Amino acid sequence: MAIFIGEYHHTLDDKGRLAIPKKYQAQFKKGAVVTRGIDQCLFLFPADSWKQLAEKLSALPISQSNPRAFARLMFGGAMDAELDGNGRIVLPEYLRQYAKLNKQVVVAGLYSRIELWDEEAWEQYKLQAETNSVDIAEQMRELGV
Repeated sequence: MAIFIGEYHHTLDDKGRLAIPKKYQAQFKKGAVVTRGIDQCLFLFPADSWKQLAEKLSALPISQSNPRAFARLMFGGAMDAELDGNGRIVLPEYLRQYAKLNKQVVVAGLYSRIELWDEEAWEQYKLQAETNSVDIAEQMRELGV
């Protein structure tokens, strides 16, 4: 299983191509899936991690609205992605629009996935999380972390 950590700043080119950090490229040799994420970012999964998530999502009850909505968000926006010879993936226009990706993109490792953020949105999100870190930490304690 891939483990992604860290924050990297990359430039999105005019054709929608984004470089994946070199240290992560081997994790995507068997393919990748990019989809809409939560908080207006994109999620990038190695094929194996995506398959595990997809199996869990497909087992959720379709009779309940929240599982249906989450599955629609994940599956409806998903597309296969492959690294080109320069270690880049192509992000389709509809996903770039969803995440409001401009030139500068943050590639953030989050254990089993990578999140792709517009740089300004990422900085705002980080500032908010840092400002609320005490409250967040207390909630995490309640979850056993």
